[in-house]
Amino acid sequence: MRPQSLDEVVGQAHLLRPGSPLRVLASAGGGAAGPVSVILWGPPGTGKTTLAQAIAQSSGRRFVELSAVTAGIKDVRTVMERALNDRDLYDVATVLFLDEIHRFTKAQQDALLPGVENGWVTLVAATTENPSFSVISPLLSRSLLLTLEPLTDQDLGVLIQRAVADPRGLNGAVELTDEALEALVQLSSGDARRALTALEAAAGSALSTGAGVEAGLGVEAGLGVEGEFEFDAIDEDEDEDEDDDDSVDGDPGDGSGPPSAPESAPGPALITGEIVAVSVDRALLRYDRNGDQHYDVISAFIKSLRGSDPDAAIHYLARMIEAGEDPRFIARRLMVHAAEDVGMADPQALPIAVAAAEATQLIGLPEARIPLAEATIYIATAPKSNAVISAIDAAIADVKAGRFGLVPKPLRDAHYPGAKRLGHGKGYRYPHSDPRGVVRQQYLPDELEGTTYYQPTQHGREREIAERLEKIRRITRGG
Repeated sequence: MRPQSLDEVVGQAHLLRPGSPLRVLASAGGGAAGPVSVILWGPPGTGKTTLAQAIAQSSGRRFVELSAVTAGIKDVRTVMERALNDRDLYDVATVLFLDEIHRFTKAQQDALLPGVENGWVTLVAATTENPSFSVISPLLSRSLLLTLEPLTDQDLGVLIQRAVADPRGLNGAVELTDEALEALVQLSSGDARRALTALEAAAGSALSTGAGVEAGLGVEAGLGVEGEFEFDAIDEDEDEDEDDDDSVDGDPGDGSGPPSAPESAPGPALITGEIVAVSVDRALLRYDRNGDQHYDVISAFIKSLRGSDPDAAIHYLARMIEAGEDPRFIARRLMVHAAEDVGMADPQALPIAVAAAEATQLIGLPEARIPLAEATIYIATAPKSNAVISAIDAAIADVKAGRFGLVPKPLRDAHYPGAKRLGHGKGYRYPHSDPRGVVRQQYLPDELEGTTYYQPTQHGREREIAERLEKIRRITRGG
């Protein structure tokens, strides 16, 4: 089901607009030098190899594929020499697709430079790691960095339904229920390869247990994207033929032999959500990222954090991760909760949540589950206080209700010409001039003098803050 041209590619619309570098590269003639080499950076299953092969086929260039896992400097030099000869002797350009370029050592990447710089090859390199850290600067500066995004649920749905109907895929041998389609999309987590693999497994299960195999649809329907189901279906047909022969020679006619083939071919096998769950050995997790389950699970997650139950919080975190929830969404909720429900009771909760969010952005899933879990457990076990959000909400309520006044003159800016003549800054007392670092002074407007917004609890760090703040207010307010 790999697309044969850029027009068949689903997703990555930001890279495939008319006039984009990939379009220009794909439309170049076979003998053209072509535009700059590109480095494709994105998660697995987002189309890096697909884009490279589609470019080569669309442009009529010779396509050479190497994997940094198995290739060495000798392989790179062989490709470069062949590309140079093809260009000079036959006017044929070469596209070199190098997968997993981040696995190349510095010396191996240096071997690419002459061919890229002199235009012997057009390099299309793919990596799942940040090229800024994994690709040498000379090669990075000679290439255009293009970032691929995980496929959306809509993109994955299009891919799966195309594979079901297309003659290159299942050719209509199966049908998907809405629940099965949703399950396949959720299991894929933005990875097209994972989606097609799960579909292939589910189709094999449906056809092996349903009427489709009895009618021989496993072979004729184009199953066997990798050739697996095709051979299985042939073996089954051969076994059935042998059984039929035995029944002719030895079946006594009392109905004890194998059942005869149906007279008419049955309809397509039906793939249900349960078949998907059995096929991929994963429990069917009913979770709609835009529906009730999404809001119910995230609500339970937050309330478990607030209720200081790390086990329940980790459970709901696992459900969201396994359902394909955007990890950045989870990280944002952790940051909000750290400030809203932990606050000053443990001021380290927010930095830890922010660090988990940054780690999630940098490394992505599946590794991001670890910092997300660490932040979840830290926040769940931290002392709780909502004094911060109560303070800001009360202050905002006063401002909205018009309960505010002029800034006291001692606090006003006195640095511009004429400010002192207006009395700005007059009478201001500098706290550092007092040995205690605190002085008696009115900071709130007259209309709000004596108002208390922040009321620390006796939980965690706020117990110490409460004691200190009481002493401070006695000084500043003259208690």
